Amino acid sequence: MTQARSSSLLVRLTPMQVYQAPPAPEGGGMATGSASQECEVLLHPGEPSELVVQIENLGSRALELELQVEGDFPAQWCRVGMEGRELFPGHQMEAVLYFQAPHQFFEEQQSFAAGESLALNYRSRLYIYHTELGTGRRQIESAEFNLYIRPRSLYLNFVPSIYREVDFIGRLLKIFEEAFEPSVQTLDTLWAYLNPLTAPEALLPFLASWVAWPINPRWSLQKQRLLIRQAMEIYRWRGTKRGLRLYLHLYTDLPLDEEIIEEVDKHICIQETFGDGFVLSGTRLGQDSVMGGGRPFHFIVRLRSRPNRPIDEPLVRTIIEQEKPAFCTYELYIS
Repeated sequence: MTQARSSSLLVRLTPMQVYQAPPAPEGGGMATGSASQECEVLLHPGEPSELVVQIENLGSRALELELQVEGDFPAQWCRVGMEGRELFPGHQMEAVLYFQAPHQFFEEQQSFAAGESLALNYRSRLYIYHTELGTGRRQIESAEFNLYIRPRSLYLNFVPSIYREVDFIGRLLKIFEEAFEPSVQTLDTLWAYLNPLTAPEALLPFLASWVAWPINPRWSLQKQRLLIRQAMEIYRWRGTKRGLRLYLHLYTDLPLDEEIIEEVDKHICIQETFGDGFVLSGTRLGQDSVMGGGRPFHFIVRLRSRPNRPIDEPLVRTIIEQEKPAFCTYELYIS
């Protein structure tokens, strides 16, 4: 088996993303065997890029093809896709070279050795090994292309088109974009910073101070977010059955059961004991009135916990003591 260059193949390279400002002035497709022309492939970190390879068999025998890519870039950046390997005389086929650089290419210090600058331009060569079916003779055809890693810059959209043709301009504008764009994005998403459910954890004490809500380390982070969001509603109904039920619901995640009419059937049951006291000709001893005792302004709280989700009784008592009127007494039952 011999290896030699042959003119039986015509190879064209066509990038799917054309670089508007390549360091080399020439670009576009390349046809081997005739005119030699540089081919530039633009690659943005984290985004896929493709290079279409068109192969035409100019010979008189069917060929079996094998493609390999070599270059000074990491091998895992490139993947070769082929629909078949046999190419008949007078026919052509297409293969695709898929490229993708790491998303954190510019941030990873492993991308370059100490004391060296980060490489952005790579030279590569595509080797096409073709074997004639019947004779077994193997030949090689090759094509060169350049691979450019560039950050995607939004600021290029705001400059005249003539400046987009200069590679240095795009990289220079990216420096200013990295400095200013985080502030712009923060302003665009300011609503998320002011919502306790989506705000960063470091901002929660500030949001809690807006509604005078004390940060308690006994609460989980998610509970804190819910309580800060519902603080005004809790303040509005403080001292009422509705307010106490809402607070217990936020802590225990037990349903409010607003559609259930009977209080004793609810997961959070709050029963108030009312009586008219001793009224002549209007009460019955032992039924709706008692002599010498009783607990006015008294209520009973019953919680039906869910399996494998225990309820912290001391914390529940702290909630009740905080929400109930000072003159009220209560009983707590957790089942």
